[in-house]
Amino acid sequence: MALMITDECINCDVCEPECPNEAIYEGELIYEIDPDKCTECVGHFDEPQCQQVCPVDCIPINPERVETQEQLLEKYHLLVGEG
Repeated sequence: MALMITDECINCDVCEPECPNEAIYEGELIYEIDPDKCTECVGHFDEPQCQQVCPVDCIPINPERVETQEQLLEKYHLLVGEG
């Protein structure tokens, strides 16, 4: 499951540098997450770092991108060149 940023985002800039996959970027109105790069920090950390630092709790699981832990780990390996 990739994460997503809701319109409750206040553009505080704290999530973007925390993403080890560089999946977070500044969108037209709010920050956004590239679901093809988001592994929920699987392979890097035990918990999604963006969720840990978000002051408004606006980064839920994207219901349109349901992925298993195994799929997220496979995506991680592809992103870091181990796939």
